[in-house]
Amino acid sequence: MKAVNKDSPVPLYYQIYKNIKKKITDGELEAGEILPSEFEYCDIFSVSRLTVRKALEELYREGLIVRSRGRGTFVSERKREEILTKLKGFTEELKSRGQKPSSRTLEKALVEPPIEVIDKFGITEDTPVLFLKRLRLADNIPMAIESGYYNVSLDPRILKIMNLDMDNHSLYSFFKNDLELKMKYADETIEITHASEEDKKHLQISGNGESILRKRFSYLSDDRCLEYVISIYRGDLYKLKVRLGL
Repeated sequence: MKAVNKDSPVPLYYQIYKNIKKKITDGELEAGEILPSEFEYCDIFSVSRLTVRKALEELYREGLIVRSRGRGTFVSERKREEILTKLKGFTEELKSRGQKPSSRTLEKALVEPPIEVIDKFGITEDTPVLFLKRLRLADNIPMAIESGYYNVSLDPRILKIMNLDMDNHSLYSFFKNDLELKMKYADETIEITHASEEDKKHLQISGNGESILRKRFSYLSDDRCLEYVISIYRGDLYKLKVRLGL
């Protein structure tokens, strides 16, 4: 470890924070690796425990480390980043980053429409919609649970999904290549939420299940709404990036 400079105007805790952060970002400290204890860091840097604790708090705030009671402090898994500038499906997004996408179908059925989609789909409350719930994985690691409602009244061929193996099919590819339904844009909201106990089991997360909640309405070029998707993404492994400009 690089020694701290006690004569520097830079606070000691910040020097320690930068030191450890560099080792994490450079890969010298790998994901899942346990860090020295606070007392060990006190000896390494010859500083007080309060100084070490403040440095670790900064790392924790940035999501670079995780704490496990009774076990210690560990380097966090590197988060997957999605740039929100183009409408993509989960499969396309992961392939663009060189990752291997896969799915596990949790539920597939014709159901009554939730109230949110009735006006958007232009249907009545007794018009059935296709419901598809899948666990989405990146490199075999559970990343998200997607619950999608699809507007069957828009094109009856959407019912073909009922007979497809959706563990191995890209839904957006099916719409585009098989049905020639090309989505043009989507309206999406993003919130912070806590995963349910059932979802935590599927996502293999514990604690309070802090997650990213995404709700997306996707539209065709003629402004007809094709889908409404509610997604729960792991907060410990996923982050979203938006470029803003004037």
